[in-house]
Order: sequence, then C-alpha cells, then structure tokens
Amino acid sequence: MKHTHILLAHGSGGAMMHDLINDLFLPAFDNAELRKGNDQAVFEKQDGRLAFTTDSYVVQPLFFPGGCIGDLAVHGTINDLAVGGAMPLGLSVGMIIEEGLEIDTLRRIVQAMHTAARDAGVPIVTGDTKVVERGGCDKLFINTAGIGVIPDGVHIDGGSARPGDAILLSGRIGEHGIAVMSERRGVRFSTPVVTDSKPLHRLVQRMLAVCPDIRVMRDPTRGGLGATLNEIASQSTVGIEINEEALPITAEVQGACDLLGLDPLYLANEGALVAFVPETCADALLHAMRAMPEGEYACHIGNTIADMPGLVRMKTGIGGTRVIAMPSGEMLPRIC
Repeated sequence: MKHTHILLAHGSGGAMMHDLINDLFLPAFDNAELRKGNDQAVFEKQDGRLAFTTDSYVVQPLFFPGGCIGDLAVHGTINDLAVGGAMPLGLSVGMIIEEGLEIDTLRRIVQAMHTAARDAGVPIVTGDTKVVERGGCDKLFINTAGIGVIPDGVHIDGGSARPGDAILLSGRIGEHGIAVMSERRGVRFSTPVVTDSKPLHRLVQRMLAVCPDIRVMRDPTRGGLGATLNEIASQSTVGIEINEEALPITAEVQGACDLLGLDPLYLANEGALVAFVPETCADALLHAMRAMPEGEYACHIGNTIADMPGLVRMKTGIGGTRVIAMPSGEMLPRIC
C-alpha cells in the first residue's frame, strides 16, 4: 500500500477502500467464504440449535503484554459462544478506524486476528470497514459477531444453578486486567503479567463430553469473577459461597493489585470460565479440565447454597466472611 496512514478516502467506498480490503484484510483473513465476495456468509443447515453473539472492543492501549485488541476480539466472541455450549462456526469483523491510524499498526492487529482465528479453527467469514474523522473514535474500535451450534441435549443457562452445585474455575484470575492496566499506566513489574486471552471452545467441548449436565457457564470478563457470580446468583436465585484460599491468583497479580489498589475479584479475564455443575461431576470435570492447556489451573472454588438467594459470600483466609457485592463503578474502563 502506498499510504502509511489511514485517510478518510479509505472508507469512501471507492478505489482506496477496495485497495485497503484487497491488500490488507482479504489476504489476512483468506478463506473460501470470503473469496466468494458476497455481502453475507452462508452456512449449510446444521444439526442442533444456533447460538449468535456480538461484542465490541474499545480497549486502550491497542497493544498490551501478551496480546492486542485484535486477538482479544476473536477470543472474546468465540468464548461468548463457547460458554453457551456452542461450537463456533464463523465470525464477522466490523472495523471502525480513525483517520490517521498508521497502516502498520492496523496490519499488526489484522495479523493478530488472523493468527487467533486460524489457531482456534474458527474462520472470519464476513466483515465491514468504516473510516471516521480524527477524533471520531480512539484509533480503532472492533466489533465481532459469531454464530455457533449447540448440540442436542446441552442446555446451559444462567438461571439453571441449583443449591449444592459445585463451582469450578478454569484458570487464574486478574491477569488480563493487570496486563492492560500496567501498560496503560506505564507500570513495569520484575515478572511481567501478560493477558490470559485465549479461546475456550475446545475446553468446553471436552467438559461437555464428561458432563453434559453442566448447569451454567460464563466467562468472567468485564466486572471480573465478582460481577459474574452476582449475575448468576441473581438469575438462578441461589446463594453462592466461595473460598478465598481456593482462588488461583498469582503472586504477581496480587502484588500489582496491592500496588494499584485493585481487587482481583473484579478484574477482567479473557481466558477463564466459571462453571456450575452437579457436585457428582466435579472431580471428573476437574481431571478433564486440567488435562488441557486451557484448564491447567482449574479448581473448585465453592458451592451454591439454598440460604440467602442472590447473595455471594466468600470465606476469607483468616476465617471470616466477606460479602462479594456487584461492582457499582467501572474499575478498568474500556477493557473489552
């Protein structure tokens, strides 16, 4: 491409926009569906129920330790499908680009999206590009949508948790939030904290093979584990009790939280899920989860209880009890 920065003409619908698409996006996202050049992607009739989701990514900075807005957008939408039990079929990508963005920056992000989609085995099958004037957005916003198929017999729903269910967490918490926050504030740690961003659909399919009766699954992104547990307690009308000492939090994340005045329970994650499952399935599920890289740090963090429906409590390491409330403010704005 002869230009080094995005110009308004790149979104005009004319030759420069076609050059941007043909020289940058299509080679990176190349697949049979995109090569057809249609305005839509077509899927053959599928067995099972369709799941559909969308999310927008406005994270700043665009690059952070271990990832960038591009692979984050791919992983986030795959995971929104996965925690409903769906196997993703394809993604759409909508780009809102600010005039003046460096072409090389955009190229790095598009390449990261390509790598993330390829490694996940989930193609980007359709998309859209818009260019806005300087100040119209903050460099780059990305919207991704995804469609997937939920197999017959799988019914995962936020209102399905029951008293006595085990609560499993697939990975460590807080790493994504600290990675973004440290980059934003220019804070450096002796051991860098990198994002946990990764796709979880293969882990979910393995979990469903072990226990098709999983009640609820959710990826605790913005608002963190604390917000997610409150959402589920309210939807399912159950009480939740977790154990502080069971939570997988690295010393680096805890140290960063102490330094920055943050609570790891409310930090965003992009590569962890929380599952509410029948207690009888818990041990087998943990064994299966830990056998996969996405579930290496899987652990049993608590149980649902019949008392005080809608309330989340945590047994602290010093023998006390703490109420985990729904966060009332934005601890880390524009995280995903």
